[in-house]
Amino acid sequence: MPSDLTRRLFLSSSAALLAAPAIAQSKPNLATYVVPPEHAPVIVRLRDAFEPGSLLVDPNTFSLYWLLEPRRALRFIVGVGRGDLYEAGQFTIGAKKEWPSWTPTKSMIERNPDAYAKYADGMPGGPGNPLGARALYLFDEQRGDTFLRIHGTPEPWTIGSAVSNGCVRLVNDHIQQLYDMVPIGANVVLYSKRAAA
Repeated sequence: MPSDLTRRLFLSSSAALLAAPAIAQSKPNLATYVVPPEHAPVIVRLRDAFEPGSLLVDPNTFSLYWLLEPRRALRFIVGVGRGDLYEAGQFTIGAKKEWPSWTPTKSMIERNPDAYAKYADGMPGGPGNPLGARALYLFDEQRGDTFLRIHGTPEPWTIGSAVSNGCVRLVNDHIQQLYDMVPIGANVVLYSKRAAA
């Protein structure tokens, strides 16, 4: 299990590692929602060296890092899995899809049949699809496809919070940018959540 990322990785800019603030609003509207400037991708310097071409996710700061050089990364603000649905671990990108279709897992349907049973046969890709514009599929040696994804979302106001069913989500514009850079086979580390105080 990966160690707590915040013990190993600090940015040289104090402003760069501020936790994304919660976004308070009543029933956001995709047509009028504006992504906050602090959620824009930014190049950051890292204290420790990591393998270039890797993806690191720190759920404690809602940050995803795409390693450009050993100590230089492009940071995106993301949404992560809520509660115990977040799964830390080491993975590889096993597939990539543009405007992917989506099918809820059996456990999602069991947890909330009213919301998910109607999609048991899947939902075609498109602007309203929960996976958004692009998806990177996380695989591991034991399970193959883990059903975990790094993907876009039709609900960009959820970025910077723990609300998903386990996946890591980005604003659609940001996942499109990341998708073009990340190759099949790239290493992914989802670091552990800090224990609640």
